[in-house]
Amino acid sequence: MGIKSFQGVRKTVKKEFDAPILVEDYMTKKLVTFSPDQSILTVMEQLAKYHISGGPVLDNNGFLVGIISEADCMKQISESRYFNQPILDKSVERFMTREVETVPHDISIFDAAGIFDKHNRRRLPVMKNGILVGQISRKDIVIAALKLSGHNWK
Repeated sequence: MGIKSFQGVRKTVKKEFDAPILVEDYMTKKLVTFSPDQSILTVMEQLAKYHISGGPVLDNNGFLVGIISEADCMKQISESRYFNQPILDKSVERFMTREVETVPHDISIFDAAGIFDKHNRRRLPVMKNGILVGQISRKDIVIAALKLSGHNWK
């Protein structure tokens, strides 16, 4: 006579850890923002003061119109050296990047990592219903991946 294998009804196993994997879980919500008519010199001072490498540029209504970075400020420094002039009080609008890649607040950090790879950016504004709600950086994605490294990724 053969041996029958029988397993009874199994209990549903509850996950002990449900790691957040969305951009909104890791993005920076308190941002240093700039305006298009602000002087580039003021922006450089703010970047140094807050130890940041860039930030979103918002119009008077609070809508995203560009992004300014240290690399954009380098253009001003280079121009001032070339023309042998001090750094002038030129506006952010002249140097900011206008075509800004953004990410929605509810995509996964893995999808965001793909966008970073494709567009070669250091930071991406995070949008919800057309409104800026935060910013995610490459470093934020790395930190999120480290937090998830001991768990199953889905």
